[in-house]
Amino acid sequence: MIITVSRQFGSGGREVGKRLADALGLQYYDKELVTQIAEHTDLNEGYVSSVLENGGFKNYAFTFGRTMPFVSATPAPVTDVLVAQQKIIKAIGQKGNCLIVGRSADVILKDFKPFRIFVYADDASKIARCRQRAPEGEHYTDKQMLRRFKEIDGGRRKLHDLLSMHRWGDKAGYDLMLNTTNINIKAIIPALAEYISKANKDEQ
Repeated sequence: MIITVSRQFGSGGREVGKRLADALGLQYYDKELVTQIAEHTDLNEGYVSSVLENGGFKNYAFTFGRTMPFVSATPAPVTDVLVAQQKIIKAIGQKGNCLIVGRSADVILKDFKPFRIFVYADDASKIARCRQRAPEGEHYTDKQMLRRFKEIDGGRRKLHDLLSMHRWGDKAGYDLMLNTTNINIKAIIPALAEYISKANKDEQ
C-alpha cells in the first residue's frame, strides 16, 4: 500500500499522515526526504526545502516532466533538486508500504497507483492550529498568517502543477478530500484507516 498526503499549510496534513502511517504500519516520509535530497545533491537542506515547499524556482518559467525542456535560465541547483526528488521518491515507491507527505509524491508515483489524500481546512481553523503549535515568541497577526498560507501553498501548487495534468487541490486528482475544519484529527484516524484499507482491498 502506498498513500500520499497533499495538504494546505496549517490544515494538519502532517499530523494526518503520521497518525495514519502509524495506524496502518506504513513507513512514514516527510522531512526525511529533504535530508536525502540534500545529501544526494550536496546542497543545503534549507535551500532544498525552499525549492520543494515554497517554490524556490518561482522566478523561472519552465516545464519539468512533460514534453518541453528546461529553459536555459533555470538554475542548475533547482534542476538537480527536482531530478533528485523524482529519483528518491520513485525508489521509495518501489519498496511499497509507505506514506509520503507532500513533495508532489501523488504525481511522481502515479504509476504505482497510490491512494491520494488532499487535506484542507478553512482559514480560521488553520490560523488556530498554527497558533497552537507555534514556537514560543512567535506572534503573527491574522493578516500575516493568511499571507503566509498564500505564499507557501502557492509554492506547493507551482511545483505540483509542473508535473500534473490536474491542478493542486482539484478533487479530480485525489481519491479522498479531507476537510479538517474543527476536526480532532486523532479521533478520525481509526475510521480513516479502515476506509483506506477497504478501498485498497477492493482495488486489488
